[in-house]
Amino acid sequence: MANNSAIKIQERRKETIETRGDLGPEAVEEISAALRELLADVFVLYLKTKNFHWHMSGAHFRDYHLLLDEHADQIFAMTDDIAERARKIGGTTLRSIGDVARHQRLKDNDQEEVSPKEMLAELHRDNQQLTRALRAAHQLCEEHNDAATTSLIESWINETERRTWFLRETVRAA
Repeated sequence: MANNSAIKIQERRKETIETRGDLGPEAVEEISAALRELLADVFVLYLKTKNFHWHMSGAHFRDYHLLLDEHADQIFAMTDDIAERARKIGGTTLRSIGDVARHQRLKDNDQEEVSPKEMLAELHRDNQQLTRALRAAHQLCEEHNDAATTSLIESWINETERRTWFLRETVRAA
């Protein structure tokens, strides 16, 4: 009797795991993969933005320093939402810095000296690239009828476009 009870519990657990949502296994895998890449890019952009924030110098130091700090906070806020969304649909997410490196599409910047204008221009390009990646992920989610993820991505696109706009205008003025 106890053995029969254990089997029923295992069957219920398996059903719970298999029915986390109404997305099929292919959708979960494809969307989770896209979210892992987005998360890796967001971590790279966050670290690069903080790097430039820490190493900013020059006549507009205070303004640029504060701008990049604001941007970094906004970028970092995306990370938990991206990872948790992947987990909510039954997928996996990043596990380590090495995992970030394997999935990132944005390039690191390890240069000792970068001028403020070069910093802002590089972040502008990176935010543009992130917007393109967000749009591609949005399209994938639409194809799988994943309204919740598309809704989150729409907010991230709006935020990223705002950062891109601010950076573009700042670079033009620099």
